[in-house]
Amino acid sequence: MDVSDLLTETYDRLPDLVRAAVDGLSPEQLRHEPAPGHNSIGWLVWHLTRVQDHHVAEVLDAEQIWVSGDWAGRFGLTADPDDTGYGHSPAQVAAVRPESAQALINYYGAVASRTRKFLAGLRPADLDRVVDEAWDPPVTLGVRLVSVAEDDLQHVGQAAYLRGLLETG
Repeated sequence: MDVSDLLTETYDRLPDLVRAAVDGLSPEQLRHEPAPGHNSIGWLVWHLTRVQDHHVAEVLDAEQIWVSGDWAGRFGLTADPDDTGYGHSPAQVAAVRPESAQALINYYGAVASRTRKFLAGLRPADLDRVVDEAWDPPVTLGVRLVSVAEDDLQHVGQAAYLRGLLETG
């Protein structure tokens, strides 16, 4: 298995996990906080999608999907390319209001499609390219892609757990 296949295998698991976490939930269920000030299912899936969209667009030197259409409006937000959810206050978490589970599924699907196309062309030497010099040591493409996958997998797992709590009352 080459590096492109390995990363594609990892990222290709996410769309089904996202769908399983949100499909069939109402907007109210997506916005439900398990306790005051805690992340909702909708916020978790929005955030993991925003991080992937932001970071992949950055390494492609391309516009984010978030700002290229009416995605922000479907979440009750503005199309701020810097807003990925990092450091959100409880009020900012509550302001993420997906209109439906399908909005989350579709936004993630658009981001996943672009990510998959990008991964298809990767070669081992590409992973050593520095993509962020703000860190010590500087972040390489390989480290960034692993970081995004790890973040996405953690948050989709959290969303699935919260869904289980909702369903068991």
